[in-house]
Amino acid sequence: MIIDIHAHLWAGSYNEDKIRIIKACETFEINRVYISSLLSYYPDENEIRMLNDLTLGFMRERPGMIGGFAHVDPRHGNKLDVIDRAIGGGMEGVKLWVSVHCDDVRVDAVAKRCIQYNVPILMHAFHKAFGQLENESTAVNIRRIALRYPELRIIMAHLGGNAYHGMRCIYDLPNVYPDISGTPSGRSDLEYALDQAGEDRILFGTDMPMGGRQCLGRVRDAAITEEQKRKILYKNALRVLGGKNADGL
Repeated sequence: MIIDIHAHLWAGSYNEDKIRIIKACETFEINRVYISSLLSYYPDENEIRMLNDLTLGFMRERPGMIGGFAHVDPRHGNKLDVIDRAIGGGMEGVKLWVSVHCDDVRVDAVAKRCIQYNVPILMHAFHKAFGQLENESTAVNIRRIALRYPELRIIMAHLGGNAYHGMRCIYDLPNVYPDISGTPSGRSDLEYALDQAGEDRILFGTDMPMGGRQCLGRVRDAAITEEQKRKILYKNALRVLGGKNADGL
């Protein structure tokens, strides 16, 4: 079994992205992919609704293959209504992108609602040498909100964009689950992440349609045990998504 915890539809290439994702699932035997739909850095409320409708539509077209995370902008007054509608429609988590830092006080209401629903938040985090966006979170921001809400399950995207920065920030936080999606890194970064965070917290993701084979190869070629690979590829995701104990799988 393989669960991809982190992939996207881009509103400007919706149909092409769907085709790429379906083909990748069929080619690489990925059982389920969790989608959030994206377009602009600072969407308005209408754009958020449109994006989440794209995700819901893909979920309905491919109910066994596609799961959904609701794109939520904490700046918006209707953010809790967006979460309620999304979870009611079958989505299993929330996605925060780059409109605010993830430890901004406006995220608190989102965090509390996710705790109520027992669903995770996938938080974009990327530490860049240059080109950092104004409100783009890093693992430092992840650490702050994780400490504020220890009962909240947080998926830290991309190993924080730089495993050697990101993992040092969250290694001791059991409620933070780094994913390996879209990170320009090799298997050594994965092995470092495992050494820092342990085998029960690392999640498989691709960042499709832009990622894919290299993320899967990173796991399969790593110098780790087969059970560790199973945990990364699906067992840890099952636990994060439902708070389930997947040890018997």
